[in-house]
Amino acid sequence: MKSMEREIQDVIGEITADYQLKREINRMDEFFNQPDKEAILDIINKLMRIMYPGYYRDKAYKIYNTGNHQAMMIEDVSYRLIKQIAIALRYRPELKEAGDAEIRAEATEITLKFLHTFPRIREYLESDLQAAYDGDPAAYYKEEVILAYPGFFAITVSRLAHELFLLNVPMIPRIMTEHAHSMTGIDIHPGASIGKRFFIDHGTGIVVGETTIIGNDVKIYQGVTLGALSTRGGQKLRTVRRHPTIEDNVTIYAGASILGGETVIGHDSVIGSNVFITRSVRPGTRVSIRSQELRYQSDGEEEVLRADELAQDSRCYYSCCRGVETGDYQ
Repeated sequence: MKSMEREIQDVIGEITADYQLKREINRMDEFFNQPDKEAILDIINKLMRIMYPGYYRDKAYKIYNTGNHQAMMIEDVSYRLIKQIAIALRYRPELKEAGDAEIRAEATEITLKFLHTFPRIREYLESDLQAAYDGDPAAYYKEEVILAYPGFFAITVSRLAHELFLLNVPMIPRIMTEHAHSMTGIDIHPGASIGKRFFIDHGTGIVVGETTIIGNDVKIYQGVTLGALSTRGGQKLRTVRRHPTIEDNVTIYAGASILGGETVIGHDSVIGSNVFITRSVRPGTRVSIRSQELRYQSDGEEEVLRADELAQDSRCYYSCCRGVETGDYQ
């Protein structure tokens, strides 16, 4: 019987030999660098401090000159972004063989363009904050929204990542939004275009696909999918519009699925819970499911009731049915 030391040596030999195979998951070539995920997560934390000074900050010491502190923070983010973007740019086919000076110059230009978008991003975030506060009676303070609401965090990261996506930065925008996804359960692709005053209530399980277009004053509840009808075409669908358009002032309640690149939800519409939509909806439309059945099984007996029959009981009507039929629930 081999000793533990010998067994470990054998295992090391097997794994090391496997590294010599040309697997995509290896990438141990010292000349093929990938963006540093931990560095990007650190950049996200610093970007939150820039977006919300006073909310996300190092409280271990007193800041006497906030202007100087923010200036240092922005310079630090700039330096780190240039480094990570320069690495990521090698994934663009036209820059794969470019010289280091060209890559550095392109990364610097992209970073500066990104930083110039911050006032506009913060304007949008201010509108999102107001929408969350106005739209949720459970929000007692705006500070609560900034510090506690997962939807607001996901929207913030999405807006920042979207600008890098528009600047054709590979990988980094997706790393950012997938980090927000892992933190909140809200999956917003950085390619999605989102208007002002966007509010995500609760949020867990929301999916917003890459080519989704969302207008102003849109409110989405948990479990909503804005997705593609099919992805069986794989990479052939990369440049195809696959996800829906949601026009202004639309509310989408929990569990609804809206699919397809040609699907447009007209402005001022209300989409009820658990509906499945694959065709366009005219402006001002209310979509709901009205004939759901509830089955009660007990002691070998079964009772089946329709949702509209349950409405005869006023207590149930106001607690569960009214919302299904009208969308007037929280």
